[in-house]
Amino acid sequence: MDNLQAIQKYLEREIILNPTYKQPLILLKAIRNGAVYGTKVRFPHALVMVFLFRSGTLREKLWLTLKATRQHAMNLAKFAFLYKSGCLLLKNANGGKEESMHTFLAGLFGGYWVFGHGKGASSSVNQQICIYVFARVVLALAKLAVQPPGDNSLVAGSYGGHGGKSVLGLKEGQLKAIQQYSWPVFASFSWAGVMWLFRYYPETLQPSLRNSMTYIYDNAEKWDSTRNFLVHNK
Repeated sequence: MDNLQAIQKYLEREIILNPTYKQPLILLKAIRNGAVYGTKVRFPHALVMVFLFRSGTLREKLWLTLKATRQHAMNLAKFAFLYKSGCLLLKNANGGKEESMHTFLAGLFGGYWVFGHGKGASSSVNQQICIYVFARVVLALAKLAVQPPGDNSLVAGSYGGHGGKSVLGLKEGQLKAIQQYSWPVFASFSWAGVMWLFRYYPETLQPSLRNSMTYIYDNAEKWDSTRNFLVHNK
C-alpha cells in the first residue's frame, strides 16, 4: 500500500501537476470528460426509449442501448479531443494569444470530422445531438440579437406521398449536391456556433447545455490532484 501511494505521489508531482505536460494532459482529460458525460446522458435515455418503443429480445434491446451509448460517448470524446487540440494549436501558433475565431474554427473542424464526415455521420444518434445543438444555437443567437450591449440579464419524415413544393426549382444535379453536402455543413456550423457562443457568450445558452459543456471542456483544464484528474472533475 505504501508503495502504491508513493508511486501515485510521484506521478502526481512529476507528471500530472507538472506544467510541462499541461497541454497534452488537457487533451487526455477532455477525452475522459467527453466519454463519461456521453455515457451518463445517453445510457438512461437509450434504455428507456429502446425498452418502450423497440421490439426484440432482452439481449437485442440491451445491445441497442449499449450501441447508442457507445456511439454518443465516443463522439463526444472525439469532438472534445479535436476541439481542444484545435484551440491549443491555434493559440500556440498565435504566440500564446487566444483570438475569438479560434473557438469557432476549432468547433467547425471538430464538428465536421466527428458529426459531419463519414458513412455514419447522419446516424440517428448524431442527428439528435446536432439538432439539439443547432436549436440551442438559434435560441442563443436570438437572445444575443435583442440583448443590449453590456446587459447580461438574459442569462426523416413522411409527407403523405405529395412530395415537396420545389420552391427553388432545383435541377437533379443541384439537388444531389445539396443532399450530399447539406448535412456536413449543418453539423459543422452547428458545432462551430455553439462552441463560439459557449466561449464568449455562455449566458445565452440553455443552462443544462452550458453545464454539460462546462463539464466537458472547461473542466478539462482544471485539476490539482490525481483523483480529480482521472476519477472526477474538480
